[in-house]
Amino acid sequence: MDITLMPLSGKTRKEHDLIGDKEIPVEYYFGVQTMRAMENFNISRVRLHFYPAFIQGLAIVKEAAAKANNELGLLDDTKCKAIIQACQEVRDGKLREHFVVDMVQGGAGTSTNMNANEVIANRALEILGHQRGEYKFCHPNNDINLSQSTNDAYPTAVKLAILLSSHNIIDAVKQLVAAFRAKGVEFADVIKMGRTQLQDAVPMTLGQEFEAYAVNLQEEIARLEINANLFLEVNMGATAIGTGINSDPDYTPLCIKHLCDITNLPIVPAPNMIEATNDTGAFLMYSSVIKRLAVKLSKICNDLRLLSSGPRTGLNEINLPPMQPGSTIMPGKVNPVIPEVVNQVAFKVIGNDLTVTMAAEAGQLELNVMEPIIVHSMFESIEMLINGMNTLRSKCIVGITANKEHLKEMVYNSIGLVTALNPYLGYDVSTELAATALRTGKGIYNLVLEQNLMSKEELDNVLKPENMIKPRKFNRN
Repeated sequence: MDITLMPLSGKTRKEHDLIGDKEIPVEYYFGVQTMRAMENFNISRVRLHFYPAFIQGLAIVKEAAAKANNELGLLDDTKCKAIIQACQEVRDGKLREHFVVDMVQGGAGTSTNMNANEVIANRALEILGHQRGEYKFCHPNNDINLSQSTNDAYPTAVKLAILLSSHNIIDAVKQLVAAFRAKGVEFADVIKMGRTQLQDAVPMTLGQEFEAYAVNLQEEIARLEINANLFLEVNMGATAIGTGINSDPDYTPLCIKHLCDITNLPIVPAPNMIEATNDTGAFLMYSSVIKRLAVKLSKICNDLRLLSSGPRTGLNEINLPPMQPGSTIMPGKVNPVIPEVVNQVAFKVIGNDLTVTMAAEAGQLELNVMEPIIVHSMFESIEMLINGMNTLRSKCIVGITANKEHLKEMVYNSIGLVTALNPYLGYDVSTELAATALRTGKGIYNLVLEQNLMSKEELDNVLKPENMIKPRKFNRN
């Protein structure tokens, strides 16, 4: 639910920060710093709660920190239990609507971190039997943010969110691969003309074409998995700039241990916390990988639009499922709207990768303050790619049909057919055949028979689909 639609009683509580006092509606779990961020950053209008995995990552970080601080004697048992319960509720999806800060913000993610600190603190206060805002009993900074800085908590939460949700994008790729592979099997015997530089090349099957798409995308699964593993290295305990100021010497290993226990992931501390606090290389690499996936998807969608073009004046090799009327003025027109929308998704992902690149470069000294736009861009790209791939699979690929007779006719009328005859007739004869076909408009098949270059039986044998679509041995004697 949008927090702005929440019915309010009109009652408020007074909270105070560096800037001054502010009245907060009693219904809100967030506090004064979140309210200021809402007023300051109405930028993308995409709020934290749009990405549940991010909120889950924030809650995991706060829970692990609380457990580590408790073991170090910095947080008493009662308060720790309340914080843990609050964090677990947030991880389970409760209070999601109270994560309201805009994804694009100044402050290197401080507003996001405080949004989490305030929501968790106020829920912990309720669990302890106190009113929201009674921070002397559980404080957003002193307790929830204990031993942390935005500069280690925020990027760690982002990394956890991507790690925990990476299976979603991989599953979408796997399902799309399976759909292409099924079409590869279905069209295994459908002969067609392959093309290079948009010109006739040599015969192949439509099944080979679709299987190639499957393999093309299959390769991306390993790339996604390998690069997601870069996020297993985190800088918890680095605090402000990587020196670990205000954290216990034993805090980092304890916090990492609890992160591993909560997530069941082999998370490790960065070998150099100062480097890890200002470096965004892992985000840059993963963004590049999802851009690569987007480029491949866009190329495939370009092919689908070409192959289905027509129906009377284009290639008309395949039929895409008709999804909606294509024109307000041209009756009967149906457009390839699903590949078109996936093309546009790809353009957005490519643009987001450039944003990530520029933001990664723009950091100065001990912190990259541009992390929020990196995070927003990456989450948006992942979300759009997942939705785009699922849409392409369910609304396009599974319903594609082949115009088999038209495909076969194009093969037999194509000049490119002469390439299959080259090993039998020789390059010079084959070249002359091609020239004659171009000059007269006749098909290669008919010209071979007219010129008695091969018998019909020999020609039909050579031009069997199974003899044209894979390597074979020749006797040149």
